[in-house]
Amino acid sequence: MKNIAVLGATGLVGEEVIKILEQRNFPLKELLLFASERSEGQIISFKDRELEVLTDCNELVGQAEIVFGCLDSPLAKEIVPKFAEQSVVIDNSNAFRMDPEVPLIIPEINSEKVNEHKGIIANPNCSTIQMLVALYPLHKKAKVKRIFVATYQSVSGAGKNALDELRYEFEYLSMGHDIEKAEDAVFNHPIGNNIIPQIGDFHDQGYTSEEIKMLNETRKIFDDESIQVSSTCVRIPVYVGHSEALSVEFENSISPAEAIEILQEAPGVKVFDKDEIYPMPIKAVGKDAVLVGRIRKDLAFENGLAMWIVADNVRKGAALNAVQIAELLL
Repeated sequence: MKNIAVLGATGLVGEEVIKILEQRNFPLKELLLFASERSEGQIISFKDRELEVLTDCNELVGQAEIVFGCLDSPLAKEIVPKFAEQSVVIDNSNAFRMDPEVPLIIPEINSEKVNEHKGIIANPNCSTIQMLVALYPLHKKAKVKRIFVATYQSVSGAGKNALDELRYEFEYLSMGHDIEKAEDAVFNHPIGNNIIPQIGDFHDQGYTSEEIKMLNETRKIFDDESIQVSSTCVRIPVYVGHSEALSVEFENSISPAEAIEILQEAPGVKVFDKDEIYPMPIKAVGKDAVLVGRIRKDLAFENGLAMWIVADNVRKGAALNAVQIAELLL
């Protein structure tokens, strides 16, 4: 039995981590919670206990063997190293993912790397997790060569304020008003009744940080620098659940029937193999599995498949993957 700490306990991912720890009956002695000063005095229920959220993280340093980092990257860079000296931190931010000394883990793929840490284990990006959980079993069979992916990502990926923004804009639209971007808005443009083809800041060659993550993280997790990934990441007016349209070229031949058979046996995957029945975000909310459907031969590649992938981005795309890593540590 170990002490467990959650940094960022009142955010979407932190709250989901706490919920999953309870649902999976994670063996812990004490649960310690930290959040910013905005959460001062807040109480969170866990099992039969009422836990106070602390707002001074220094009080928790060295008090827990496993720490879940659910902070944004700037704060994670500052706080996580303090804990990593005496604890194992499973960090959900982008701060340490590409550090060569930090393992980047999806338990269904590279669980053997869990003990290679030096105090920090990185949780991959939500869009990368769901894509690779579905692709890895096929990669073992036919070896992925190129991936072309368009993501349709829910606003929950941008946090609680983004959810509030979408609710407000939907309400405003329902009254017949036009939406104007507020000065403190989460997104650069209105998201209600709209889609925004930008997630993250723009970098070289016109790609955003989210799109670059999908390339770099895929190569690191698959341990293959030759894999090519071209992505377009889009924010859509959906509360929870990311969707992805994939076109994948393999080095070796693989048929849709073979892919379906492989994925039906794959851990963490649920297959929809009927034309009229396919995954949708509304079916993914609260589910542990990555949902895969519309598996078909890609008409652009000789050794290619096209498919549609959906998952709960807050759950498997963040919190559940982190808890599964903690279970490996035990």
